[in-house]
Amino acid sequence: MIKEVIVVEGRDDTVAVKRAVEADTIETGGSAINEATLRKIELAMERRGVIIFTDPDHAGERIRKIVAKRVPGCKHAFLREADATKAGDIGVENASPEAIREALERVRTEAPPEEEAAPARIDWEDLLEAGLIVHPRAAERRRFMGERLGIGYCNGKQFYKRLAIFRISREEFAGALAQLETKEAKNE
Repeated sequence: MIKEVIVVEGRDDTVAVKRAVEADTIETGGSAINEATLRKIELAMERRGVIIFTDPDHAGERIRKIVAKRVPGCKHAFLREADATKAGDIGVENASPEAIREALERVRTEAPPEEEAAPARIDWEDLLEAGLIVHPRAAERRRFMGERLGIGYCNGKQFYKRLAIFRISREEFAGALAQLETKEAKNE
């Protein structure tokens, strides 16, 4: 049984999570998350902790931001887009039990706000040098790195923020970058 309460978008996501693991969920009702739901999430955080596990799409990211802003210190689980896509539909409900378990095993905890303000471990120049921004294949490279680091796919600015929020070390970053470069060298 997972100790934390898992925040998902809807009933189908709850069903998919419960097929994979024994856990309690709170459903946001999609992006129309209301005050009562946010209060439930706050209470869950106080009592058991919270894992935000939303769809790897724009709406899921919006919900993740709303909850994380209101309830600091949440843990985050990210599904790979490929694992969450079925017949063009993207969502937690489409993921296999194995993919859900893997995402929950790779959960990341946000840094406390005072640590977020500390100097970044990886700076903007590092992203530029790694070809994660201002590069013809930057989006593809960020997708790979996000999967390897367990922080999900996002645009360059959000990727930079997630590196800080989830306290990704230079060593973790360098290891994922080496995997990316090895993969690209094999494909050439």
